[in-house]
Amino acid sequence: MFRIHKEEPRDGPEVEYLFDLAFAPGRTALSSYRLRDCVDAVAELCLVARDDYDALGAAIRYWPVRVGPGGPPALLLGPVAVHPTRQGEGLGAYLIGESLERARELGWTRVILVGDEPYYRRFGFTHARAAGLDFPPPTNPDRLLARPLVPGAFDGITGLVSHWLSLAEP
Repeated sequence: MFRIHKEEPRDGPEVEYLFDLAFAPGRTALSSYRLRDCVDAVAELCLVARDDYDALGAAIRYWPVRVGPGGPPALLLGPVAVHPTRQGEGLGAYLIGESLERARELGWTRVILVGDEPYYRRFGFTHARAAGLDFPPPTNPDRLLARPLVPGAFDGITGLVSHWLSLAEP
């Protein structure tokens, strides 16, 4: 049995270790991390899964970004990781589903991520929805995926996914 709760400051070092374990320490060199620099994660959507022994099984984070010059806000999903000893138990899928529902309830309308479409398609993410979007290099454009949280959220939305602080706040 797992308990899902918002990530707390005490979880931070353990979550960072899990992300390093899942993605290797070089993960912070990826372009998506430049969009996270000097920006707080969306705390209400950063979740952890702990078992009955309080061991961390999985974690997910979200970051605010913008699309296009002066463009609308969006969420950048990631990273999401499951401890190797807990993979195959559905924890990652549960965290993604739960956090997307929470994001919609909080009023967010669109989510972007860089990942494998065959995995994320089951959560409504597709490359086709991200067709008008660009992501800072080096990023394989085929891995840029998007999902609207409300109908039409990506209609007419085009441009470079950019740092939240690089444009005027809403």
